[in-house]
Amino acid sequence: MIRREQVAGRLALNAPLAVAVLTGFIRDAVETTATEGVVVGLSGGVDSALAAALAARALGPRRVHAFVLPYRISHPDSAADAQAVAEQLGIDWRVIDISPMVDPYFALEIPDGGAAAERRRGNKLARERMTILFDQAKKLGCLVLGTSNKTEILLGYSTVFGDNASSLNPLGDLYKQQVWQLAAHLELPPRVVAKKPSADLWPGQTDEDELGVTYAVADEVLYLLFDLGLRPAEVVDRGYEEAAVRRIVQLEQTNRYKRRLMLIARLSGSAINLDQEIPRD
Repeated sequence: MIRREQVAGRLALNAPLAVAVLTGFIRDAVETTATEGVVVGLSGGVDSALAAALAARALGPRRVHAFVLPYRISHPDSAADAQAVAEQLGIDWRVIDISPMVDPYFALEIPDGGAAAERRRGNKLARERMTILFDQAKKLGCLVLGTSNKTEILLGYSTVFGDNASSLNPLGDLYKQQVWQLAAHLELPPRVVAKKPSADLWPGQTDEDELGVTYAVADEVLYLLFDLGLRPAEVVDRGYEEAAVRRIVQLEQTNRYKRRLMLIARLSGSAINLDQEIPRD
């Protein structure tokens, strides 16, 4: 029986092999679609930095186009860190302020107060950024590179048609601990790797505060639940707090709908996304 002190070791990657697989994935996706490269939103965080670094290795820096998309209340360090990543990787980058696109809407659609208003605005920011990335991808003949990791996807810590919308995602099978591991292996800026994870949706916001659990605990519990197939009670038996396990299970179950592209009503014997799953070449 696996013990709690053994779980972190199970999450450790063979970093060179993982990089080789993920760069091959990106290269294959671009070549089979006959596109020019990828566009990526650089937030200043470790996830987008790693995605951009993998793409630069896979395709060469000239085929990776980064966009920094701040809002008026975004922390200045976010853009500065994004610039540092782009310059280290040698990729082109451009800043587009999304405030003039978002604020007119909320000037008409006055949000409720408190946390509900912050979440609505945060969702709007995520979707606005993705519309810009897809438009730039159209202009440049590129694919949109995803930056959401496995922990975020399983917990539903994403916005439908926002940060969870992309053409390809090299990080989707990496837990957050593994993202940090590969980012350190690729020697991305230490400040970016070490900073506290935040979507920078409002001042002082952090991922772990919103989730209610640390990434370290979330990664290990999700690994036990999904990779090893343990039941929640069995996870608790290995020494994890019951409240934390319950919170993780509740987030995963509540947000499963975010992992479905479309829920289509069945009328025929060959419904898309129900019967006809067409694999990639």
